[in-house]
Amino acid sequence: MVEPMVENARERWVRSGGVELCVAELGDASRPTVVLVHGYPDSKEVWSRVAARLADRFHVVLYDVRGHGRSTAPRPLRGNFTLERLTDDFLAVADAVSPGRPVHLVGHDWGSVQGWEFVTAERTRGRIASFTSLSGPSLDHLGHWLRERAHRPTPRHVAQLLGQGARSWYVYALHTPLLPELAWRGPLGRAWPALLRRAEKLPADGYPTPSLPRDAAHGAWLYRDNIRARVRAPRPDPRAHAPVQLVTPLKDAFLSERLYDGLERWVPRLVRRTLPVRHWAPRTRPDQLAAWITDFVTATESAEPAASTESTESTESAESIESTESAESAEAAGGGRPPVTASGPYADRFGGQLVLVTGAGGGIGRATACAFAAAGARVVAVDLDGAAAAGTARLCRAAGAPAAWAETADVADERAMEKLAGKVAARYGVVDVLVNNAGIGLAGAFLDTTPQDWRRVLDVNLWGVIHGCRLFGRQMAERGQGGHIVTVASAAAYQPSRLLPAYTASKAAVLALSDCLRAELAGRGIGVTTICPGFVDTGITATARFTGVDPQEEQRLRRRTARLYGLRNYPPEKVAAAILRAVARGEAVVPVTVEARFFRALSRLAPGATRALARVRPRL
Repeated sequence: MVEPMVENARERWVRSGGVELCVAELGDASRPTVVLVHGYPDSKEVWSRVAARLADRFHVVLYDVRGHGRSTAPRPLRGNFTLERLTDDFLAVADAVSPGRPVHLVGHDWGSVQGWEFVTAERTRGRIASFTSLSGPSLDHLGHWLRERAHRPTPRHVAQLLGQGARSWYVYALHTPLLPELAWRGPLGRAWPALLRRAEKLPADGYPTPSLPRDAAHGAWLYRDNIRARVRAPRPDPRAHAPVQLVTPLKDAFLSERLYDGLERWVPRLVRRTLPVRHWAPRTRPDQLAAWITDFVTATESAEPAASTESTESTESAESIESTESAESAEAAGGGRPPVTASGPYADRFGGQLVLVTGAGGGIGRATACAFAAAGARVVAVDLDGAAAAGTARLCRAAGAPAAWAETADVADERAMEKLAGKVAARYGVVDVLVNNAGIGLAGAFLDTTPQDWRRVLDVNLWGVIHGCRLFGRQMAERGQGGHIVTVASAAAYQPSRLLPAYTASKAAVLALSDCLRAELAGRGIGVTTICPGFVDTGITATARFTGVDPQEEQRLRRRTARLYGLRNYPPEKVAAAILRAVARGEAVVPVTVEARFFRALSRLAPGATRALARVRPRL
């Protein structure tokens, strides 16, 4: 007997077609029901981490597919794993756990293949409110996809066919008689957990369960009973009768992204998401999946169009973002406007993710927070100026963020940052993207720069980055689901200047620190990007310090510098766009403006010219 791994679950058995299906339930049964269907060679426990994160909002149901986990196997095996039989099982489970009310379906791998059958079959119409698909195509859609490319063998189509054919090697192997069963019940079954942890970087948390050899041996009939028959003769019009959210792992070794080309033909209400992970995302990215499922289910339940790109703020929502505490209350209660699917260019990448931006009260920080919000991210805006941070949170909500909070903290204060990191983790979750943006400017000759000036610049520009990376980076690493750290440096990091010794030193240190972190954290799936803007029109020039001059001269220099930056007219929104693009692509060092790119190239190709240019004294 296999021991259950889903903690605090209520179990029942549902009879369907001669088999007993083991069904686990979590959460309040009066709430919307979310049914999680596992794939091959898994059991329902593959969803345990996602289920735990959904249980406080929904009635969560997991069941072992026939012949898997604690469910019984049909006799004989041949012919009893067809999609028709699996649809019978799903309907039996849905009728038992949610009689008279449609359920929200989520499937991974073969659970997703089944889900596509359920959401396109006429006899399930009205029983499914929404479907979230992860790493498993419709066999009907696949059949049409193959036919269209075989009938039009363009170079691109041939490459796609060959590429997916190579990825599908395991499908051919599973069609061979007896060998898969012998392998799974023998050496492959014993080696699989270690192979899976190594290849997918899964946490060592007791998954997969001891039933794996039996599950995998029985599950081979999923392939044998369905693939050849359905791919050869796909249904002519397999249209989805419920909204669909497609989540595509970009590093999936078994399925190409191209399999979903033209999916809109079959799915009128489609939302696309991508994750930079491998195949077993329910184990490696449960937080992200739970957030996306929550948003999609809630939007569907609230009768908002799943692909809506517009929304209006309700009075409750507008008021709830006036302060951090009221925003938290509205979020916890599920109040305010219904969640909407973001429409930004990176909505499929950042939707539902938690992004923290320091120095978010204005300039690049505010623009970056709003850009992530437009992509559907949940945003924590941090600034020394609490009112400015609250203003950014309001703008993030207006831009489309499902949630946005304002936090006040001095990044130079170690204890304040430790308190912030603890609060964010406890209230909002582990940060997916950290943007270390807070910084101050200081100009003046080295001999005119006091120790106090040096300490303040280094405390904010360097130690602020160190505190953020150390605290939030550790949380990312301990969670084991990857993440991304962005450090905003400057073109001054590689272009020295006689008038910016302290500022240049702090930014050069940030660049070097980021290079070190990138090497160290790569093995943990955490990316690190250094952003090097040039002359950007932000508020930093209005507050920059100038050493060695009296207050009146300092004010004149500030106005003069601000005017020059204004004439350059490079808005912070372009830097924000570069940040999102860099995180999505996993870029290392990104010079943003033309001058930043020029100085970067000069420093690498002609360092002597860089040093000569540093001797020039600008006229201010």
